[in-house]
Amino acid sequence: MSCSSIQKCMNPDPNWALYRTLLAVIEDGSLSGAARRLGLTQPTVARHVDMLEAALGADLFVRSQRGLAPTDLGLALRPHAETMASTAATLLRTASGAVGEVSGTVRISASDVVGVEHLPPLLARLRREHPRLTIELSLTDRVDDLLRRDADIAVRMTEPTQARCSRGDCRRSNSVSMRAATISSGAACPQRSQM
Repeated sequence: MSCSSIQKCMNPDPNWALYRTLLAVIEDGSLSGAARRLGLTQPTVARHVDMLEAALGADLFVRSQRGLAPTDLGLALRPHAETMASTAATLLRTASGAVGEVSGTVRISASDVVGVEHLPPLLARLRREHPRLTIELSLTDRVDDLLRRDADIAVRMTEPTQARCSRGDCRRSNSVSMRAATISSGAACPQRSQM
């Protein structure tokens, strides 16, 4: 970059969509992967990266034949971009819930045993009460990362390992209790079952 300091070159208000693109490129490691994830074209993703780098006055990626690797600044911006993505999702959930009807898609990750033996009656009741709610159930023993939005709800048999969850900084909203489990539709982190 041609500017001597970030403050001199920095655009005070880069578009939020540029940070969404930054996060996708960091997570996918390539422009084409980020484009697929975001439903954009590869040239559009490249323009977003260029625009954000120009706005910040610094390089965010090192380009190589293996893809894009984030610079130290790119890595430093990642948690803030993740927070922006989480906040945008919360804004959307809040706005869509303002009309009083639960609708949309919720992705739930659970182990095979929990997903087959315990969740079906709970989810059937939830669907009867909220017919416009779509539930995607992912049966896996892998521990999904809720902060990276791998799933909206994770039913786990282990303690959370994510920093924001493990220190007890989990936020809840719109909780629906059902028998032995608590399903929290606006959770940033999982809530322990109340058994």
